[in-house]
Amino acid sequence: MRLILLGAPGAGKGTQGEIISERYEIPTISTGNLLREAIRQETPLGLAAKELIEKGQLVPDEVVNEMVRERITRDDCRNGFVLDGYPRTLAQAEALDRMGANIDKVLCLQVPDEEILKRLGGRRVCESCGATYHVDSQPSSAGELCEKCGGMLVTRKDDRPETIKERLSVYHRQTEPLVGYYQAQGKLRVVEGDELVEVTTERTLRELED
Repeated sequence: MRLILLGAPGAGKGTQGEIISERYEIPTISTGNLLREAIRQETPLGLAAKELIEKGQLVPDEVVNEMVRERITRDDCRNGFVLDGYPRTLAQAEALDRMGANIDKVLCLQVPDEEILKRLGGRRVCESCGATYHVDSQPSSAGELCEKCGGMLVTRKDDRPETIKERLSVYHRQTEPLVGYYQAQGKLRVVEGDELVEVTTERTLRELED
C-alpha cells in the first residue's frame, strides 16, 4: 500500500502516519523529519534549509524530490510506504508520478485553521528522538521530558504563532491544489479531523479499508 497524507500543518498527519505504519507494517516517510535530521547534523542541505523552515517557507522542490526518490527505493519500502508532508506542490506531485511511485490512495485530513493554531501552539517535540507530544491532548508521562528517551521537550521555532500563520498561508496557496489533482486521478479520500485522535483514526482506517 502506497499512501500520501495531505493536510495542513498540525492536522494530524504524523499521528495517523504512525498508526498506519504499525497496522500495515510499512514505513512512514516524513520530509520534515528528514530535513530536521539534516539540520541537526549540519549537513550542507540542513544548513541551507534551516532558515527557510524557521520562517515557514518551503525548501526547493528539486532538493526534496531527490530526498524522497532516494528514500522510497530502499528495501523497507518494497511493500509500501506512507508519505507525510510530501508532495506539497503540484510540481512535486508530478515529479512523484514520474518516479513511478504508483500511489494507491491519498488521504486528506481536514481541520479548521483555528484548531490548527490551538494544536500547534501546544505541541512539544523531543530534541533527542523527535517524539511529539501536546500539553493538553497528549502530554508526556514524564512531564517536561520525553517518556521514550528522557530527552528535553521543546517548542519548535516553526510552531510559534507567527510562523504557524505563515505556514497555513503557504499550505492554502501551494498545497491545497493537490486536492483537485488527486481527485481527478480518483485517489483522493477526505477525512474530517477530530479533536479526539481515536475518532480521526477510525475514520482514516475506514477509508483505507473501503
